[in-house]
Amino acid sequence: MLFHPAKNPVELKVVHLNKSQEQLRKSLIEATQDKNALKQFQKALTKKAKQKLKEKLKSHNKDKRIFVLDFDGDIKASAVKHLREEISTIISAANKDDEVVVRLESGGGMVHSYGLAAAQLARLKDAGLSLTICVDKIAASGGYMMACVADRILAAPFAVVGSIGVVSQMPNFNKWLKKHDIDYEMFTAGDYKRTVTMFGENDDDDRVKYKEELEQTHELFKHFVTTYRPQLDLAKVANGDHWYGEDALKLNLVDELSTSDAYLLNQMKDHQVYALMSRQKPTLVEKLGLANAAHSAISGMLSIATKSVLTAAGDKLPEIMSKLEQDKRLKL
Repeated sequence: MLFHPAKNPVELKVVHLNKSQEQLRKSLIEATQDKNALKQFQKALTKKAKQKLKEKLKSHNKDKRIFVLDFDGDIKASAVKHLREEISTIISAANKDDEVVVRLESGGGMVHSYGLAAAQLARLKDAGLSLTICVDKIAASGGYMMACVADRILAAPFAVVGSIGVVSQMPNFNKWLKKHDIDYEMFTAGDYKRTVTMFGENDDDDRVKYKEELEQTHELFKHFVTTYRPQLDLAKVANGDHWYGEDALKLNLVDELSTSDAYLLNQMKDHQVYALMSRQKPTLVEKLGLANAAHSAISGMLSIATKSVLTAAGDKLPEIMSKLEQDKRLKL
């Protein structure tokens, strides 16, 4: 299904991290020091701003800006829905010297979902922008597929990195179905439309074909990784294993040990840093809280008699659910 902006409007919030950090520092100085210290702090900020303006006018170059995105990945890489919008916005407004920092956290998931997420990051590189990935906790499997696209990968010392491999597992209920005299039939056109199944009886040919598909996916994964990080020794790192940040650095899986906080704070000394956060625009009902209000009103209107009926139905619920479950098993 295509994403339709008119039906699913997205609103973007931009936070100027430099200003946010300055406000936090100011609050701390106000709480812990005297008024003179606060004046000195504000004076230093004004002086720094003037110096930056002089340097800008002298160089005639546009200041490098840094845009920060967050990607918190689940098994379906659901966050790509907003990532693609944020990346499109940055590409349309950024300058060639600007940098994008992605704070990435993901243990991986579906191949096609993370393939799309990695392709979205590749768009930044294609647009000529510098890309830095920061891993504070984990970038494994599909998460590392995304990370390897970057010009630089920064990882915290105990961040989990790697897991360049493919896994697939499923239960098989065929013996259970036979035990209960339940037939299972599947119809396909094409020898390999379906190989191993959850309900059918799998044979060795099915397993061999399925294993071939996993190996093919693994080869594509390895090729993708080496395209962006040719310095990797695949024999050492593409076996599905994972490493903590310090060991990952030795294996060239990452380029530097650092938390995202330390990196961004250091960049704020010389550059303007902006964090982009998008979300689904709330409807008018959600904004006004009418849904909750209506629910409360309805609840308040329930009479004692109605509540008694609901209570009686609730007492019968386990019995009803048991009956439904028995019916369900018979239909398998």
